[in-house]
Amino acid sequence: MKTDKLFYRLFLSQPQLIAELIPEIPPDCEFTYSAPVIKEKGFAIDGLLTPVSDDPSLPMVFLEAQMQRDPQFYGRYFAEIFLYLFQYNVARSWHGLLILPDRHTDIGSNIPYQSLLRSQIKRFYLEDLLKLTDVSPNLALLKLLVVDETETIGLAQSILDSADTNEEFRRRLDLIEAILVNKFPQISTKEILKMLDLKTADIKETRFYQEILQTGLQEGRQLGLQQGKIEGKIEGKIEGKKEAAIALVIRLLIRRCGILPSSLENQVRSLSVEQLEFLGESLLDFRGIGDLEIWLNQG
Repeated sequence: MKTDKLFYRLFLSQPQLIAELIPEIPPDCEFTYSAPVIKEKGFAIDGLLTPVSDDPSLPMVFLEAQMQRDPQFYGRYFAEIFLYLFQYNVARSWHGLLILPDRHTDIGSNIPYQSLLRSQIKRFYLEDLLKLTDVSPNLALLKLLVVDETETIGLAQSILDSADTNEEFRRRLDLIEAILVNKFPQISTKEILKMLDLKTADIKETRFYQEILQTGLQEGRQLGLQQGKIEGKIEGKIEGKKEAAIALVIRLLIRRCGILPSSLENQVRSLSVEQLEFLGESLLDFRGIGDLEIWLNQG
């Protein structure tokens, strides 16, 4: 199961999760996301969360998800951190957050780094979530990665049922879909949506159902779907060349620039297929949402 990208999507879509895992960070601390390349020896940091605030006491976070055996992991991880601090002349505190499957996976000797591991590095083991029954929706998304197959769908449905708004429901559904596609690569997206059983009475009884229904009716008419049913809305978004291109470009933009304001997302969705393909190439050079705004205004 390829999970690295999923962790970064989780932290981008659920920004409060970082504060749940590192209690020293205030829950309202906002971050930008980047994946900077360190020139020396070709090191590249997988995930760097940098506070939007200029307050130097708010730490940047070096995020790494290491799910496979790697006896050189610790050495490489700390080399990347200190090369980055030197190369970019950083004057801010920092923390490290390591997402690990369990305490038994061999990621090298920690003896040379014990002081740092005690003071500045938080190691979060996914296996610990298996023992917990009452977890926040954010932690439940992480638990979904490691829970037994027989419990996966039930947990996914409970995460969706706890959403308070249509926007939160759609964001969680997108993350759950990505997790399950990676967890069960032999199962198609449509089959996964069917497994989630979004047509049952349970979802119709939730407080956000009517809002979803109205959105579904509107998008259903645009896509030529009969009666604008919720399942038609969801399936319609993943059908057709343009909708597939929109989904891909938006996901790449989120990884590159962070969560998009609804106004910018709507602009992206209005682009033609050719414009989406051009944007897909251009966004590789983007450094933030400002670059996207400039690109859209020039287009």
